[in-house]
Amino acid sequence: MKYIQQAVKDPQPSMGVDGVNATFGDTVISDSKDKTICAGFFHLNKSDKPLVYTYDYEEMKYVAEGEFIISDESGKQVHAKVGDVLYFGNGETITFTTPTRGVGFFVGQRKPL
Repeated sequence: MKYIQQAVKDPQPSMGVDGVNATFGDTVISDSKDKTICAGFFHLNKSDKPLVYTYDYEEMKYVAEGEFIISDESGKQVHAKVGDVLYFGNGETITFTTPTRGVGFFVGQRKPL
């Protein structure tokens, strides 16, 4: 068992995208070498530009705090709020914005950061 108390408060590294105030980091990583699962937190604050991210893995995200405006390349857009869950498939390009701030807890099947 692994236990991380108040993990949502751990500082995460910047995503390093100019004009986007976003952090993203792995909090827990599975011990499996062939089917690694990473979980952690994504923080997005209101920014000058949207965050555009192309997934090269499968991910599920739970909105833990705040809200996100999320759209995909087809033009589908959702206003995700606390309690909502999203799935992003390998190869999808997703655009994230927020009117104020949002925190998502993610679980992804990928190599650790």
